[in-house]
Amino acid sequence: MTTDYLVIGSGVAGLTFAVKIAEKFPDRNIVIVTKANEDESNTKYAQGGVAIVLDKEEDSFKKHIKDTLIAGDELCDEDVVKMVVKEGPDRLKELLLWGANFDVNDAGKFDLGKEGGHSEYRIVHHKDITGYEIERALLNKAHQLENISILPHHFAIDLITNHHVKDYDSLELKCFGAYVFNQKSGEIFTIKANYTLLASGGIGCVYGHTTNPVIATGDGIAMAYRAKARIKDMEFVQFHPTALYDAKGESSFLISEAVRGFGAYLRNTEGHRFMPDYDERAELASRDIVSQSIDSELKKSGESHVYLDCTHLDMEAFIKHFPNIYNKCLEQHIDIKEDWIPVVPASHYLCGGIEVDKKGKTTIKDLFACGECSRTGLHGANRLASNSLLEALVYAHNIFKHLSKTKHKDADIEIPDWNDEGTIITKEHILIQHNLKQLQALMRDYVGIVRSNKRLKRAIKHLDLIYEEVEDLYRESKITTSLCELRNMINVAHLIIRQSLDRKVNKGGYFNIDNIKKGNL
Repeated sequence: MTTDYLVIGSGVAGLTFAVKIAEKFPDRNIVIVTKANEDESNTKYAQGGVAIVLDKEEDSFKKHIKDTLIAGDELCDEDVVKMVVKEGPDRLKELLLWGANFDVNDAGKFDLGKEGGHSEYRIVHHKDITGYEIERALLNKAHQLENISILPHHFAIDLITNHHVKDYDSLELKCFGAYVFNQKSGEIFTIKANYTLLASGGIGCVYGHTTNPVIATGDGIAMAYRAKARIKDMEFVQFHPTALYDAKGESSFLISEAVRGFGAYLRNTEGHRFMPDYDERAELASRDIVSQSIDSELKKSGESHVYLDCTHLDMEAFIKHFPNIYNKCLEQHIDIKEDWIPVVPASHYLCGGIEVDKKGKTTIKDLFACGECSRTGLHGANRLASNSLLEALVYAHNIFKHLSKTKHKDADIEIPDWNDEGTIITKEHILIQHNLKQLQALMRDYVGIVRSNKRLKRAIKHLDLIYEEVEDLYRESKITTSLCELRNMINVAHLIIRQSLDRKVNKGGYFNIDNIKKGNL
């Protein structure tokens, strides 16, 4: 297959770019590949909203910029922060034009929310399913454009670069598209593209206990890493403080940050409201502080979870704002009018990823990245709540603007077919599942919220053994999605551990007890 633009991922980042470029150039083709259903992405599960300065009397760009810089703990790119924050209102107008709906108050104005780390009310939201609503509007718009083709259940295996292309004589590393696996037919084919956009989402499943969907296996980052793109800040994995805890110890459902913004308290198993002991902002401290505080409480008590207390809140207003959360708790036999919600931190968001400039360009020519798989410099060491959807919208727009002005030309090259000669259909699925569980336990136990050099070095040794076994299996087996995902997660884990060891000073979401001993706070 040949296309003008190949987009890998169907969340807000990929869809926003696709819609814009398709409208601008109706004679050009856009192909979107996504490994699950077209609406399955991290975007779909984003509860909180989009952080945008709208109330200029109470709020300002300056305040939003300051909040972002404080959360990022001196590692944000200030120019990027200013750019993203100031573009927010324009990007919101586009979402409204495309049919996205957001909550309004009785006065007809946006019902702005407030979350941890924000000094003002500035979160535009649609109840507690904001991402789902944005995804709905974008997919509806994409289906109206005839030059967009969406291929669900298609898995991108590897990017096609110089070393795949015969007689391509250039020292500059360049992307020509990707090898793609049709998960229903079993066919592996090439998609040759003039430009490729990685918008493949996050890495939460590397930790197992995560607020992310099962598709969040770091595929784009792993592909870019194998293609020799520059990957940065992988040590900054953000753990969401409040994921719903169940009896199996598997946390997956997110209890939005906005619930604490609404006034909920965190309590330990003895009923003590502990956050004021750690930070003067209490429950509204940034995510890294709240997660580390909960981790400290759990280590002191030996308990498996803490509680989120909503019993003192205006319950009618709560149910109106958070109907999805309220109903999910009821399903778990938790009546938040009377019961505290058991919560535990879970892997939530990656602040690092594929390094890009302000135009979304990676270090590989004609390869772009956007959304959670990218490292823009906006988040620094810790993402400010609800800045991620904003970042995706802004960078999708920037990539669109850049490529709109770029001279369009087709690459006259031949790309070899995927070669799986000598491989067999594996019947060793137990090996894949065994190694997956080992990897996830390794990352939770050794590379979690609080790290140490000793645990990180042990993690490398264990990871090397898993890597060797999986690579042997990969070389001798026909492609399967689960095998490719595991291989990608191993690459991502390697990057997180290695870049964790390289960081000698604790910043934001990265906390190593050995750095305290050395005075590197």
